Amino acid sequence: MANKLEGKKIAVLVEEGFEQVELTEPMKALKDAGAEAHIISPNKNSELKAWNHTDWGDKFKVDKKLSEVNAEEYDGLLLPGGVMNPDTLRANKEAVSFVNKFMESSKPVAAICHGPWTLIETGKIKGRKMTSYHTLQTDLKNAGAEWVDQEVVVDNGMVTSRNPDDIPAFNLKMVEEFAEGRHD
Repeated sequence: MANKLEGKKIAVLVEEGFEQVELTEPMKALKDAGAEAHIISPNKNSELKAWNHTDWGDKFKVDKKLSEVNAEEYDGLLLPGGVMNPDTLRANKEAVSFVNKFMESSKPVAAICHGPWTLIETGKIKGRKMTSYHTLQTDLKNAGAEWVDQEVVVDNGMVTSRNPDDIPAFNLKMVEEFAEGRHD
């Protein structure tokens, strides 16, 4: 995967309580493939705490505040899961607007575990084939998505996976879709 994403900038949108491994492993895959990845947050803090399975994890530096960036600057979007993170993001109009711009411009988006909760708020998943953490299936179905229980699902540039066990497959497809670029 080396240099497959050379010259690409990827936005990684998070709030406090993202699942640590769902940020660290995909970020490593992006950087190993040559991408420049920025941790972006609407949170006013310069560091955010991760959630590590059943307890608080490490702190991570926020590279850019959401108010300082524009979706047009980025080639793709990564949405890690964790329960608190996407639940907070989906209630933030600025965050939902940022995600919506990726959906409207057909730029690739990768969301794992509870990450698809934020995608629901865009109103742009109707008719899309997706997966997620199993407890989100009703939410996704109610939003018009076709939910399936698979390790990784790709639908026209959108990559989704169920949980941390799926990260190896998620990373492969994420890098592949980000390398392809817009899916008009």
